[in-house]
Formats: sequence, structure tokens, C-alpha cells
Amino acid sequence: MSQPHSAPTAPVVANFIRNIIDDDLAQGKHSSILTRFPPEPNGYLHIGHAKSICLNFGLVQGEAAYAGQCNLRFDDTNPEKESTEYAESIQADVRWLGFDWAGEVKWASDYFDALYDYAEALIQSGRAYVCELNPEQMREYRGSLKEAGKNSPFRDRSVADNLDLFRRMKAGEFPDGSKTLRLKIDMAAPNINLRDPVIYRIRRAHHIRTGDTWCIYPMYDYTHCISDALEGITHSLCTLEFEDHRPLYDWVLDNLQTACHPRQYEFSRLELFYTVTSKRKLNQLVTEGLVSGWNDPRMPTITGMRRRGYTPEGIRLFTRRIGISKSDNHVDMSVLEGAVREELENSSPRIMAVVNPLKVVLTNYTEGVSGTRSAGFHPNHPEFGEREVGLSREIWIERDDFSDAPPPGWQRLTLGGEARLRYSYVVKCEEVVRDAAGQVTELRCSIDHETLGKNPVGRKVKGVIHYVAADTALPIEVRLYDRLFTVPRPDATKDEAGHEIDFKSYLNTASLTVVTGYAEPALAAAQPESRYQFERIGYFCADRHDHSASHPVFNRTVSLKDTWAKG
Repeated sequence: MSQPHSAPTAPVVANFIRNIIDDDLAQGKHSSILTRFPPEPNGYLHIGHAKSICLNFGLVQGEAAYAGQCNLRFDDTNPEKESTEYAESIQADVRWLGFDWAGEVKWASDYFDALYDYAEALIQSGRAYVCELNPEQMREYRGSLKEAGKNSPFRDRSVADNLDLFRRMKAGEFPDGSKTLRLKIDMAAPNINLRDPVIYRIRRAHHIRTGDTWCIYPMYDYTHCISDALEGITHSLCTLEFEDHRPLYDWVLDNLQTACHPRQYEFSRLELFYTVTSKRKLNQLVTEGLVSGWNDPRMPTITGMRRRGYTPEGIRLFTRRIGISKSDNHVDMSVLEGAVREELENSSPRIMAVVNPLKVVLTNYTEGVSGTRSAGFHPNHPEFGEREVGLSREIWIERDDFSDAPPPGWQRLTLGGEARLRYSYVVKCEEVVRDAAGQVTELRCSIDHETLGKNPVGRKVKGVIHYVAADTALPIEVRLYDRLFTVPRPDATKDEAGHEIDFKSYLNTASLTVVTGYAEPALAAAQPESRYQFERIGYFCADRHDHSASHPVFNRTVSLKDTWAKG
């Protein structure tokens, strides 16, 4: 049974960045565009990064794309927190989402020599100096939003002294943290980012690409703008927290007089309710063992969502729906789930499975007489094929499909009531078997043998329930996932005194339930990451790591209906 996979094409949604690009092309500023996606390899990507990936790559790939390319560039300037594992996972995530980058992967470390030379040029022009203030002193000298900062006592060193000290920093003559290289801008600037920012610090840490070649590393703000210029980026797109950094971005490029001066544009960061998108906080969940790893299906990481069963198409649809703007982008989980559900509706084969089983004995079942029917895997996709829906004397149904005290309008089973088995007969509940505690353990029902493929004569039976034949049922491990946190914004809540409450205190202890269910034998052919609709229950995915033919494991991706609004 095949499952379709679409390319990253969709109707183009206008936004202010597209308007800027349209104007630039119309005015002849550019004949094509070059964007970049510049993650730091210090963790796994999350749903917020997916928005940025779909923006940067989506501008030059897919339907109605602009002529141009998108680079993947790792910001590897913080060696203590970076790893090859993270870098490889990021590349896998970008490709899984349906995109690819221009040429080879690029790294900020590719430009370490050039960045160092530019730093010496800034020193020689009197625009940078070596400072010996420690971090605490530097904060004190920086001032505040209401008070201007004051000049470092090392600000007026000669060019010769600064060059000598900076070269000795590079040579490893000074201990970590003892000296920094700072730009000489304006300690009274209203924008604190312009108050002589640090652009190099001493840090002896093994780098994932350059090893121990360097003991000084450039800062992000300095590195990023120069890397953009060296690559010829036309539109440098980032989230709004970097808006106040844009004057520094421009100052560096203006004072270095680079041949290319990219322009930075900011858009709102995605904040998804009932989760967190801080890499630091996600790392806490992993390192403290509160989730099973970065790829835990409850995590908002791309690898976690992939394992849960979300599709690239569903995530891309979600990013189109939330749009690109400068306004707050706080989004309810139901929007993400709705997009995933909509895509799965068309692409997932249907099959019957029971996740909360109750035994039913068909008292008048007769081997070789009681018939079966074939059913398609999808009503709109005959190419998915068909399977024979089996029936046996004992079957499993959902426990929720029986009620001792049915509410008004109940159309499923109750003592003395009838319902149709999906693709099969109408059955009537004749007896309820209970254990010593009074709990229902078994139903005994009779088949109306005249109702296979047709309605019963003289009465209406509206209810249809699904089932699995016990003699051919495939036992499956079913992992039922719920929201990871119990409040919409777990990292933005405060107590009565105004103190921030630890986000981990809002972890949902019921976010994962593991049960044993039963499925049609056709599910035995499922491969890791194959997705299905379990009829009347939801969409499920064979776990990409734990699923096997001998131990089938299925993750609930999303329910059939929106259950988030009820929480």
C-alpha cells in the first residue's frame, strides 16, 4: 500500500518580506536573491526554526519561488556548546522538511581567518581596542537603559599597543577571560548594543572543525554580518529579538567598507502554546531525564515531531497559515495539529485498531458461514489497495463503544441494543459478563446474518463501531501522547510576588500513556515512519526507532478531532 509524498509547493502567501523583495527586484537592486539559514549547532531544531527554514528556503524553492538560492551556514563560534551530532541533525531536519541548500554547507569557522584580518583592520583604523575589564566591571561600565555608560579605562590605548595585545591574545599568551577586543563606538548611545560591544574573547575550547587552532573566538554579532557580506546575502532574515542589533550589523559593514552590504529584516518569533522553544530549556528537559531525548515525540523539536508522525507537508502548511509579520506570533497548538490532521486525512491509509479493548463473543458465529468483506484503505485513493476485513467468534471492540447507562441519542452498544460492525454485520448485545467487582469483562452478542452489506429489514440501526477479529489480531504497543505542559505559557508565568515560576513545575505527568492494543493483520506490513488512520480513533505512526515486525509500536500523532480547545 503506497502513501503519497508531495514536494514543497503551495499557494504563495504575501507578506512584508516578499513585498520588500518584489520592490528590490523591480528597482534593479538585485537580479536574484540569496538568503541563508544560520543555526548554531548547539541543540536540535524546534518548531520555531521550522518557520525560519520554510521562510528562507521557501523564498527560493517551491512554487512561485524567486530566482536565487539559500545557504545553510552554521554559526559555530561557541565551541563549548557545539557538536557534530547537532550539526548533522540540523542538516537532516532541513532535508526532511523538503529543502536543500546551495552548494556545500557553510560554517562561520570558514571565515575565521578573514574575521581576524577584519578585526586587525578595525584596530588599525582606531575603531577597536583591547579591554581588560572583567565581565562584572563591563556590566557596570555599560550603564542602563536610563543611564549612559562610561568609557573603559583601556579605550584610549594606541593602535600599536592594541595590535600587539590582540596578536598576543591570538598567540595564547593570556588566560581565558582576561582580555577582550571591543569596538569603539559610543558608550552614551541609546542603543546599548552600540556601547563598545565585545567582538572577540579568549576561550580555550576544542572546536568541532578547527580543533585547537584558535584560542580566541569572534562574537555572533560581529561574525554574522561579515559572513553575510562574504557570501553575498541579499536579504538577511532573522527574528525580532535581533532588531536592536541591526544598527551594529550596519556599523560593522559600513566601517569595514565590505563590497557587499546585506540588509537585515526582522519578523516575529513563533511561540507555540503548551510548550517551550528555548534551546536552553529544552536541553534541561533532556539532561534532567524529564523526556526520553531530543527526539521524544512530546518535544517541539523537528526530530520529535517527525517521530510522532507529523509530516513535512503538515508542518509547511502550518508555517504558511501562521504567516510572516512583525506582530506577536503566539499560536495555539490546535493550529499546528489542524494542519497536520488536514494533510494526514488525504495521505494516510485507513485501518481498524482497538486501543482500549473489550472482548465480544459472537454467539452464533459459524466458521465458513459467517462472511467477510473487503474494504479499501482510503475512500479517495483506490490506488492504496484493499484488504479482507476478517471476522471470528471472538472480536475486540473499544470499551467506550459499550455503555451500561447510555445517554440520550446513544448509537453504540448497550444491553439489548444493536450496532453495526464496520464493514460487517449488525450485532445485538444479549448478555454482559462482569467480574467480582462488577466491571464489564465481556459482551455476548448475536449476529443478524441477513445484514452483511445491507440494512436490516424493518428497523434502523444507526450506530457503526469498529472491531478487530481476535484470532488474527496483531498485538501492538500504542503510545498515546498529550500536551507536554498543563498551561499555555509554562515559561512565562509568575507568582503573586512577581517571581518567575520554574517552567518544569507545569510538566504534564499524563503526557504519555502506553497501552497494548490490537489491529488488523494488514498492519503487520507497516514500516517505521509509515502513517495510518486508526478508524474512529486518530492518526498513528510506526515509531521510527522502536517499531519492528516482532514488536510493533505506534505513536498517536493527532486525534481525529481537535481536543486541545477542550483542555
